[in-house]
Amino acid sequence: MSDTLTQPLALPCGATLPNRLAKAAMTEGLATPQGLPTPELERLYGLWSDGGAGMLLSGNIQVDAYHLERPGNVVIDREPSTQMQTALASWATAATRNGNHFWAQISHAGRQTQTNVNPRPKAPSAVKIGLPGGQFGQPVELTVAEIEDIVNRFAICAAAVKAAGFTGVQIHAAHGYLLSQFLSPRSNQRSDQYGGELPNRARALLAVVDKVRGAVGPDFPVSVKLNSADFQKGGFDFQDSLQVAQWLQQASVDLIEISGGNYEQPKLLGIAGMEEEEAPHVATSTLMREAYFVDFALAMRDKVSIPLMVTGGFRLRAAMEKAITSGSADLIGLGRPMCIDTDAPAQLLAGQDELARYEDQQSLLPGWLSFLTRIGSIRSMAGFALQFWFYAQLDSLGRHGTAAPDMSVLAATRRIMKLQKEWLSSR
Repeated sequence: MSDTLTQPLALPCGATLPNRLAKAAMTEGLATPQGLPTPELERLYGLWSDGGAGMLLSGNIQVDAYHLERPGNVVIDREPSTQMQTALASWATAATRNGNHFWAQISHAGRQTQTNVNPRPKAPSAVKIGLPGGQFGQPVELTVAEIEDIVNRFAICAAAVKAAGFTGVQIHAAHGYLLSQFLSPRSNQRSDQYGGELPNRARALLAVVDKVRGAVGPDFPVSVKLNSADFQKGGFDFQDSLQVAQWLQQASVDLIEISGGNYEQPKLLGIAGMEEEEAPHVATSTLMREAYFVDFALAMRDKVSIPLMVTGGFRLRAAMEKAITSGSADLIGLGRPMCIDTDAPAQLLAGQDELARYEDQQSLLPGWLSFLTRIGSIRSMAGFALQFWFYAQLDSLGRHGTAAPDMSVLAATRRIMKLQKEWLSSR
């Protein structure tokens, strides 16, 4: 058996990850209505810490309570109170109890804020998400002063988690959230210094990186999650991504996680969106069949030398090892398997050949109705319902310490919708 996955990874800032496996960021929905971490989050991350990954990434920690990715996000949008700092410290202690790293993913949802949280979210431009159903409202364009305030909030959040015992931060600039919205010419139609050509569209992200680095110092890991592409015609493309990655390296970022897509084109979930996918020009390999973004990372390796993390689709240990030895990735992110098998990294490190593909065993629609997924809106609904099944697994792990893999997708969807309604009514 190869020792590829057990090798430590040294970061430019001087920190070292103990192995090449990371628990990818997954939204938990377990914070209080006030945005505080809970004992449920501690239980969940304690299980993951025991699971063998060299680094755990938190789900979205939001820098604005009115711009959540979903109800139940942790929120740090100001200097933390004593109660918040205590709760963050307890969470960090549980999440690092096995000697692994624990990084905070810090984010702002922008126009991808659900209407039940904010019907008029702020965004780079007043461009609404192109999805049916009324789940997302008409956004309001941010002023320059509001952009500068958001940049400062990222730094406040980063300083707070460092003080609480987190060992790194990841700035979320992918998946169609606010910083990703700035990068895309489809969602950013500004004519000022934050819009137009790529240097302007990247200005908000680079300002956040600069402020965060100033807040945490030179020896603390700072990473960025970046789309390889939005996979939309006229959107953020791979050539843009290559350039932004080079700017991030110059800005002292320690690691870039390569991902892709957004709510309109949910490539991150491995499902088709409402519109035809815009295929980026990048050489493909057999590894692409296993992991969604590995070939983009390999192409990016020609432009940047800092470590790259790839998440999405990995199940075979051999494919993970090949990604690392080929230079496609330095760190492998694991997501969905760890919603049920919290010790999936330890299994791989012990020699297990393959992780379970739970997504292949679950569906909102019975087999005899699967033809309905040819309809774009139904395909999208079924894809997000599957996400609710994984949400329900995290909820069960946090509340009870065990997953609930026998729960149906429909039952999971009903449970998560009920929990979100209760959470919203308590705000």
